[in-house]
Amino acid sequence: MSLLMDVRDLTVRFALPKPSIFAERPHLEAVRQVSFTLEAGKALGIVGESGSGKTTTAMAAIRLTEAAGGQVLFDGDDLLVLDDEAMRQRRRDVQLIFQDPYSSLNPRARVMDIVREPMDLMDIGTPEERVERVKELFKLVGLREDQLNLFPHQFSGGQRQRISIARALTTNPKLLVCDEPVSALDVAIQAQILNLLADLKDRLGLSYLFISHDLGVVRHVCDDVAVMYLGKIVEQGPTEALFAGPQHPYTQALLAAAPSLARRKSRGYVRPLKVKGDPPSPINPPPGCSFAERCPKAQKLCRDTAPTLEREGALRVACHFPGPADEV
Repeated sequence: MSLLMDVRDLTVRFALPKPSIFAERPHLEAVRQVSFTLEAGKALGIVGESGSGKTTTAMAAIRLTEAAGGQVLFDGDDLLVLDDEAMRQRRRDVQLIFQDPYSSLNPRARVMDIVREPMDLMDIGTPEERVERVKELFKLVGLREDQLNLFPHQFSGGQRQRISIARALTTNPKLLVCDEPVSALDVAIQAQILNLLADLKDRLGLSYLFISHDLGVVRHVCDDVAVMYLGKIVEQGPTEALFAGPQHPYTQALLAAAPSLARRKSRGYVRPLKVKGDPPSPINPPPGCSFAERCPKAQKLCRDTAPTLEREGALRVACHFPGPADEV
């Protein structure tokens, strides 16, 4: 497998208002030196609570959010240093599927025009070829050709997300960034969209960056998972290995809380570990492990020294005391 994306020490910070005229400007550290790789034809899930930095990481990796540092090598090019025209050419290789299919489609445009728009903007093919491409993609995502002249409000939420997926595929991208693509949908419809994404990945050889707060959702689509907490990756590895034996207490808590996972203990989904409280402030992160104040395993070492990602079997874990939850 060839490497499609190699993210190295990606950092994103946002400037905040000064508390006073003479004070230094504070910054919110949204993403803190995150590194990961993505092979062509594979899917990487980035999961975590709201505010963990998962969406900001993905948006910075494709230059829709400004990064403060790091490298994003995509097919050998560092996206963070490309000029505007070179980045515009790269845009056809990277497309985005948004969270809310209700607000991401222009309500005043017919879906034929919505799906065709990326080809119009990037001047791909002749007008006739664009129309044929739209018809082909509509069929591919499970919609009918006679629906092409309808408006978005005439479709259900699941159908609108299929339209969004068709639009994302018009430029023959190598990478789809899926930002919580099923969280706004009913549970029954979620499964249909996840199955569609998994099928398209295999059929078209697509790569995915799949953002979700629910570990159960990423299991259906992703080959690998990176778990984020307060702007850092705390656990990373193959999906099945992570589900079979998560080593970080935060991952264990996410698994226990995942609404889309069966709650039968025999399948390994229910973990006894529970955490309380809220994450610390990203404006002033603690010197040690960011999870220490919420972790039942935490010791003095955790509060004083930040752990780094270390190999633990098939996984990489940023924890001084990794291990199964039942060892607590």
